[in-house]
Amino acid sequence: MKYSKIVTLICFLFVGVSFSQTIDPLSIYRAEKEKKFDLVHTKLKVDFNFNNKTLNGEEWVTAKPHFYASSVFELDAKAMIIHAITLNNKDLTYTYDDYTLKINLPKVYKKNETFTIYIRYTAQPEKVRQQGSAAITDAKGLYFINADGSDKNKPTQIWTQGETESSSCWFPTIDSPNQKTTQEIYITVPNKYKTLSNGTLMSQENKGNQRTDYWKLDQKHAPYLFFMGVGEYEIVKDSYKNIPVNYYVEPAYKEVAKDIFGLTPEMIGFFAKITGVEYPWSKYSQIVGRDYVSGAMENTTAVIHGERAYQMPGQLIDDNVQENTIAHEIFHHWFGNLVTTESWSNLTLNESFANYSEYLWREYKYGKDNADAHLFEDITGYKNSQSEDKKLVRFQYADKEDMFDAVSYNKGGAILHMLRKYLGDEAFFEGLNVYLTENKYKAAEVHQLRLAFEKVSGKDLNWFFNQWYFGSGHPKVQVSYDYNTLEKTVTINIYQTQQNEFKFPLAIDMFQGDKRTRYNVFVDGNDASFTFGFQGKSPTLLLVNADGVVLGDFQENKVLSDYVNQLKYAQNYVHKREALLEVAKSQENKDAFEAIANAMNDDFYKIRLLALENINLVNKFSKRNVINKIKRIATNDKKTLVQAAAIETLGKLTDPELRPIFLKALESKSYTVLGKALVAMYYIDKAYAIKKSKEIPSEVKEIIKTPLTRIYLDEKDETEMVFIAKDVLSGMFLSNDKKVQALYKRAYDQISISNNTMAIQNLVNDIVAKGVEFKQFNFDKIGINLMREMVQKQNKANTANKIKNVAIIKEAIGKLAK
Repeated sequence: MKYSKIVTLICFLFVGVSFSQTIDPLSIYRAEKEKKFDLVHTKLKVDFNFNNKTLNGEEWVTAKPHFYASSVFELDAKAMIIHAITLNNKDLTYTYDDYTLKINLPKVYKKNETFTIYIRYTAQPEKVRQQGSAAITDAKGLYFINADGSDKNKPTQIWTQGETESSSCWFPTIDSPNQKTTQEIYITVPNKYKTLSNGTLMSQENKGNQRTDYWKLDQKHAPYLFFMGVGEYEIVKDSYKNIPVNYYVEPAYKEVAKDIFGLTPEMIGFFAKITGVEYPWSKYSQIVGRDYVSGAMENTTAVIHGERAYQMPGQLIDDNVQENTIAHEIFHHWFGNLVTTESWSNLTLNESFANYSEYLWREYKYGKDNADAHLFEDITGYKNSQSEDKKLVRFQYADKEDMFDAVSYNKGGAILHMLRKYLGDEAFFEGLNVYLTENKYKAAEVHQLRLAFEKVSGKDLNWFFNQWYFGSGHPKVQVSYDYNTLEKTVTINIYQTQQNEFKFPLAIDMFQGDKRTRYNVFVDGNDASFTFGFQGKSPTLLLVNADGVVLGDFQENKVLSDYVNQLKYAQNYVHKREALLEVAKSQENKDAFEAIANAMNDDFYKIRLLALENINLVNKFSKRNVINKIKRIATNDKKTLVQAAAIETLGKLTDPELRPIFLKALESKSYTVLGKALVAMYYIDKAYAIKKSKEIPSEVKEIIKTPLTRIYLDEKDETEMVFIAKDVLSGMFLSNDKKVQALYKRAYDQISISNNTMAIQNLVNDIVAKGVEFKQFNFDKIGINLMREMVQKQNKANTANKIKNVAIIKEAIGKLAK
């Protein structure tokens, strides 16, 4: 599972599942689910009632007692109508409470004695009462999208979402990650629809205007990985070796499907190589689902992505924002699907590896700086998540959905990176091979991972796992230096200020000019010191955690000259970034300004981009040659995102002489460059910029909405309020950029006092939609408060359409309050 990273206000509005006031949910030990029975095989036949949003199902579930003999077989089945249950064509008695189906077997079955139960049922996903989470915003298992076809702008689709325990919303099963079963499924749909499920499409049978597709998976996997997808898709075919790799996309994206997903075969080959385990499944398909409840999901051989995957060429030329997610879900086919966590407490065995796969892929494909920048963003996400008190392996949690957080993902990936560096690449990847090989098609816990690494490396790793997997927090380190010019030594003092003590290997770089010496030490206590000798002049720079591997907070007292040298000589992205941002605060100093200007030549594009975003062109050192450099970058940099940053920086000068550069940028294939150029042009030639903005195709306007919104708000353009209003709430609350949040707050304020009834309607529609989608974060209450404020603004503005507008807003409040 790749969750959508919502790191703004709504992350802190989550209200958990209600529990009795007498029991603290965090005091409950969340054990692996007891295995009374083992699933063996699951066969399904399903068709759909689109009008009622229900599924008609037949199931043949084969199982056996795990160890102890039993005559009662329990299955998870949520909100279903059970029509019949038989064994060998004989009716069985049962009890059902809308959650658990208890079937009375005709005799006591012993270990390894299998039986096959037949169940005829109706699944009613709209009546499921379990709630979602921050990672998975809904949990009804089966989703009908635009089932009645009433929305002409949205296709009719069906898709499923099984994680964590929602497959039991559409077929009875033992809905636990420690179960494994083979499967067959017959899906009957109208002929116009394509279907996708796990495994291989064995046959298709037409019956009038209906067709039955038969899918089969012969290898065992967990029930939460079952998948069905239905819709009017184009299937774009690809392959890895002799394995089919297919992309299910809406017709409008057929031509760009390989631009979005086309690295999939290379990713599969790369992950097979580094693990030493060939891709273990019969195919790899990816499908894009409308209104999907998360970022993506690793259903075995049938991955589903949210609409974010859909991108146009003008976006892909800047960056494929889905690439990390594509890698993430592929790696799950080893870590999560081949070997599965035995319990949600051990979720790190699934999600931390999938998270770290993003680093591994970027390192292989784009280089270490690129991967380190991605790791830095993940670590920042963890540190900002207010999760320091959470352990990676957690046996106490309020709800299993709480495990899908920045600890299981971001921190877990960073911990694997530390373990890799400690063991070395050869031992680390061989350890992964042993873990996967010994546990394939089984469920596992973290200790089995530790034992695999110990088996390969010969090292005792209890200390590492105890502090990083079974402990919480991270080192908070104060660093100081003592120079002895007579002895020509420098002592580096490491003092940890957090409550629990960490041990960790640490890289320290000593620079004398551009000469670098690397020292690798081991910190074995809260208070440690390391002394190094040097020749000649004193070191010009010391870097602690020089490779950026240790997950921690390092505080040092550095002066401007230290940061200038750090920006010039440091090799790790995080150190360069830190130095650049510090140096940028002092650009009245000539050395500092020149350091920022020089950073625009850095080999790594994110440093160039950061330098452009932070350079101060209004101070006395802003010489013409620096501006000329930025002009060259604006037209020639190999990264369009850097070109866009250069254009934005030049735009701040509001210099008409720059018009030719902006004119050229307006013809760019990059939508980011186009958006920045429109804003830059607006401040030197408003009429031309507005004219160009009106000529942009509607589908492109939606993509570059933020810069267009800035122009239309400054112009107070009532004719564009309808366009702006469609997605104001996403900008206000779901963006990570404070400038963007402020921009859309302006849009909200301006639309709230507008006379434009259609804009008011679009805004309240957006508020209601977001309120429903993020209800578990109390976003419905936020939406109601926003709309009540809109009523007050309309009354105060006394617009001509006030009565009509207020009525629309109040009707929306009523919808959201239900």
